[in-house]
Amino acid sequence: MTLDILFQDEYLVAVNKPAGLLVHRTYLAKDEEDAVVQRLRDQTGKWVFPVHRLDRGTSGVLIMAFNSEIARLLSAQFSESKTQKTYHCLVRGFCDEAGVIDYPLAKLNEQKGRSRFKLEGTERDAETRFTRLEQYQLPVAVSRYDSMRLSWMEVRPKQGRKHQIRRHFKHLLNPLVGDSCYGCRHINKVAKTIWPDDFRLMLHASSLQFNHPITDQIMTLKADFSDKIVNILNSLELYKT
Repeated sequence: MTLDILFQDEYLVAVNKPAGLLVHRTYLAKDEEDAVVQRLRDQTGKWVFPVHRLDRGTSGVLIMAFNSEIARLLSAQFSESKTQKTYHCLVRGFCDEAGVIDYPLAKLNEQKGRSRFKLEGTERDAETRFTRLEQYQLPVAVSRYDSMRLSWMEVRPKQGRKHQIRRHFKHLLNPLVGDSCYGCRHINKVAKTIWPDDFRLMLHASSLQFNHPITDQIMTLKADFSDKIVNILNSLELYKT
């Protein structure tokens, strides 16, 4: 399956990564044969170098470089918080209309089966700004509650700590729908029943702004929502509050 290429020149390529696809093979998934890196090498006929990453369940804008020096220059923009990233996500509960989550995050234990355990003493600054775009109330019982409340959010993380958005909304007690690691099992169970064909981690990297590493031109790349996200949002229209 070919990837949707959003931009390509002689230095870099950007794609709309589908949910469920790894960016590259990792220690925890070393036997996985399918990944963005492998697909892009086949699709472009060139060697590609990862610049940043998106979680396997996250879809959206992802850029790769065609050589290691371009990858280094682009990666520096991410590590120095010089990029502007916009995500959209669906979370449990009614969130505030807007706010900032300023909550340091520690590194996570990379050992298989222990990824939710943080390493004490490794906390680093992490800031996530959010705006609530819509909120919904479905007449469906969830655990001890007689309805399911959800919020559709626009999110702008300043840094790119591992699982930053997912961990920050868990900290607010508004975990993401479809999040098997930090989410609410009651919400996920009901959501999977309502949307059996479209259920997924409801997190999408909608746009990315950065400076081209050679021309210094400001690049703004946008990725459309997947059909599954569109289907879920369309079905929620009846339940806006």
